[in-house]
Amino acid sequence: MTSETSSVATALALPIPKPRPKAPTVTQVRYLRKGSVCGVNAIRGQSLKAIPGRISGCGIQKPVQITELAGVRLSTPAVVDCATAKALHSWIEKGAKPTFGRLGGGIAQLDVAASYACRTRNNRPGAKISEHGRGRAIDISAVRLENGTRMTVLKGWNDPVQGQLLRKLHRAACGSFGTVLGPDSDVYHRDHFHFDTARYRSGSYCR
Repeated sequence: MTSETSSVATALALPIPKPRPKAPTVTQVRYLRKGSVCGVNAIRGQSLKAIPGRISGCGIQKPVQITELAGVRLSTPAVVDCATAKALHSWIEKGAKPTFGRLGGGIAQLDVAASYACRTRNNRPGAKISEHGRGRAIDISAVRLENGTRMTVLKGWNDPVQGQLLRKLHRAACGSFGTVLGPDSDVYHRDHFHFDTARYRSGSYCR
């Protein structure tokens, strides 16, 4: 454990967890493949029928409803496309898990604020269709650790301890996702992270 992680653990009064269980056997891995989606064993959920948009520009041709990624649960099933599911999986493995490590037993759950919704950006009349309306976005409002600690974006962003971790999560999403928005972007995102897989010629837009 690094000195930085140690200081955070002390400030949060998080106990050092017991060693993690052994990796699953071959038989267990085969069993886990049932219920996986997007061709990734660690993305759990189910495939859905195509979702038509009630307004032009909305809808998902091949939607999936995901419930767990890389062993991290979602507070509520999220409906997205596979590109977004894979991006979220990548962020969890390369960003979220390394950020927390064994702190509090590690990351256990992401609280989902929104996934697919046929609407305009920030629900503004006349605005462009949101990436949520295309199944390319997911909003995360909080992170829960194995020991029960819950860090919300709204209350934790400016906290001297939790804020360090939440800002690392935000930065780590840049690259996996095309757009990453948080409390410093605008008033619409003061209580959650917005991640979407829109792509730009100039690279990821992170704010």
